[in-house]
Amino acid sequence: MTDTAPEGSGTRLPGDAHRLDVTHVDGDVYVVDVRGHRLRVDQPTDAGGTDTAPTPTELFAASLATCVAFYAGRYLLRHGLSCEGLGVRTEFAMATDRPARVAAVRMVIVPPSQLPEERRAGLLAVASHCTVHNTLQRPPEIGIDLAS
Repeated sequence: MTDTAPEGSGTRLPGDAHRLDVTHVDGDVYVVDVRGHRLRVDQPTDAGGTDTAPTPTELFAASLATCVAFYAGRYLLRHGLSCEGLGVRTEFAMATDRPARVAAVRMVIVPPSQLPEERRAGLLAVASHCTVHNTLQRPPEIGIDLAS
């Protein structure tokens, strides 16, 4: 998808643009369709939802954590090491002021137990430069338009 633009948008995306579609289901439930996969989002009951799926903000944190895990896993495989036991524990806190946003994210990579000491720094360095983290460090231009 080269030089695509959302409907009603005057902004062109450079290179190969990736597309996903979000559709309302019911109440606070939405589905996301991306490359033949379907994800649901909802809100907790105390926020008016039915708590049938993660919130968009939880998916945001999950996106960052899974990207870190993916990069860590690729590092391990590249060095002939097993990914068994690899994990990423993640916590996030919301800002207390406006605008509503995530104020802090803390991630702890749980390396496989057999990770040699001399590979720990390299694993951390590679995982700390995953695509999602890089994007947050250098935020993209974001355009939000209304379809006609």
